[in-house]
Amino acid sequence: MSTLSTLTEAQLLAMPESDYMNEAQLEFFKKLLKLEEQELMHAIDEARAGLSNHEAEADLADVATQQEMQQLHLRTVERQTKLLKKVRETLRAIDEGDYGYCEETGEPIGLKRLLARPTATMSIQAKEAQEYKERTEGEPEVEE
Repeated sequence: MSTLSTLTEAQLLAMPESDYMNEAQLEFFKKLLKLEEQELMHAIDEARAGLSNHEAEADLADVATQQEMQQLHLRTVERQTKLLKKVRETLRAIDEGDYGYCEETGEPIGLKRLLARPTATMSIQAKEAQEYKERTEGEPEVEE
């Protein structure tokens, strides 16, 4: 294995700013996102399996509970599917060399923010400005 895959979070944060989005950092985030992609696919499969596992219930309370559980599974699948799409878009951005930079300003998003939210596409300042604009002007919220 290469030394790229053994980079720790502490080592990542200890790198100088001039090394921002170097090969080792990109590999670190790619590995992190690939793991998240696998976990999401597994969670989606489990939620879908939960949807297909329904039994005929005679008791109305059981039927209501079963319908509630199906709604929960549907919401889980929907939410996880959106996040999976975002993870895959982020992996594409890594491959295309666009990862780690704000889509609004072009400035670095920052390692700490990317560790907290690897799929972030905006710097904290740009995201806060977007949220402020949404609150004051009633613009529709864009998920990040």
